[in-house]
Amino acid sequence: MPATPPQPLQIFSWEKTKYRLLLSQEATTGRQSVIESVTLPGGGPPIHIHSDADETFVILSGDVVFWVNGTEIAKGPGEAVFVPRGAEHTFQVIGTLPARMLAVLSPGGCEGFYQEMASGQFRIPQDMQNITKIAERYQLTFTGPPIAVNN
Repeated sequence: MPATPPQPLQIFSWEKTKYRLLLSQEATTGRQSVIESVTLPGGGPPIHIHSDADETFVILSGDVVFWVNGTEIAKGPGEAVFVPRGAEHTFQVIGTLPARMLAVLSPGGCEGFYQEMASGQFRIPQDMQNITKIAERYQLTFTGPPIAVNN
């Protein structure tokens, strides 16, 4: 496989998170997606499952509590969390500073979901019916609300 060709910078925002697509599914011939995110304190998605992709989070700055299959895991800068496909998971940024993370999904493709959410500016929980419908196209299932961690 040849080296990844340059791709246009893609930046988009949804809810409390700003995303920057570093490597798309197309750039890796479907093998993975790499997304940088900056999430504000208190931010995090509803509990969900990726049925087709493993997900690795690398925390670059900030503090984050992950919830994976019912277990809370606190992580900070320089640490990582692996979420296997099929695992229920979510996270919440804790403390007073935003968290900057890399999310690596293998195989790639889920970046399209975040792009659609940003373009439609869907709101949680008000637009969950539409969000859930769009998520199905990306093998993404929402199974619960965002977690609430006491800082």
